Amino acid sequence: MENKPGILLESGTGEVEILHFTVAGVHYAINVVKVKELLQIENISKIPNAHPAISGLSLIRGEMISVVDLLYVLEGEKNPKVKNGMTLVCEFNKIKVGFAIETVLGINRIGWNMIHKPDDLTSNSLIIGNINLNDEIIMLLDFEKIVMDINPNTGINIDRIKDIEVKDRSKFKIALADDSPMIRKVLLDTLTRAGFTKLKFFDDGMEALDYLSMLVEKKADGFLEDVNLLITDIEMPRLDGHALTRRIKEHRHLKELPVIIFSSLITDDLLHKGEAVGADAQMSKPEIENLVKLIDQILGQS
Repeated sequence: MENKPGILLESGTGEVEILHFTVAGVHYAINVVKVKELLQIENISKIPNAHPAISGLSLIRGEMISVVDLLYVLEGEKNPKVKNGMTLVCEFNKIKVGFAIETVLGINRIGWNMIHKPDDLTSNSLIIGNINLNDEIIMLLDFEKIVMDINPNTGINIDRIKDIEVKDRSKFKIALADDSPMIRKVLLDTLTRAGFTKLKFFDDGMEALDYLSMLVEKKADGFLEDVNLLITDIEMPRLDGHALTRRIKEHRHLKELPVIIFSSLITDDLLHKGEAVGADAQMSKPEIENLVKLIDQILGQS
């Protein structure tokens, strides 16, 4: 499978296309926009002393790509059929990686509101959402966390913020929407270190929109006294970041609120989706060391 024009959704519709697949007979899903290709790996070379979840390197269209054994990640068992088996070639956080799976069951278009948050007992697992589709429970996997657990340097981490300019930024009020507790913690540490003190976090886009709507209902254009900037992820249950941004930018009062989309899905191929919904800026999650500079630029502090 290769992404083709017309297959993917218009930005900000509140819908997502998921690729439905199995590993060890269990049903999982991935956001289609992360998938570059679906193919059978014909060549794979083992890497000495590699993480046990890495099956090896494969040459795919001239690129050396690491292949992750999802059976090992999810069940702790080695998949003997990675070679000539089905592999998802994905791109996020500005890297490409392959994921060896079992079978592909199809692509489904659903609303983000059909994706339910994990309960408190499973919130720290590799699952970022649960989908009830035709009475089948499909689990939306956190592929970014899978890769970061193998190599923390591939994603957002606190080591990237050592050189951030520290100054008094306490007058600014920032709202942040991200469903990942880990990302919220890193954002809190980063922005607090930089000198921001007025930060309000939300677990998903709907919570953020409800808060902003409440401010507008009370203050109309004066809502900017309470919030100066929104930073939002894209992939969130109930209301995704693109739909949240579109609803803000189409609102007669909220449109004045600057929005930064901060997501692992910010790639050259997908930048147009954030532009289409009116985002003021977009940044890939691994680049957290540049986030403060971007905030300063938008808030007129650079």
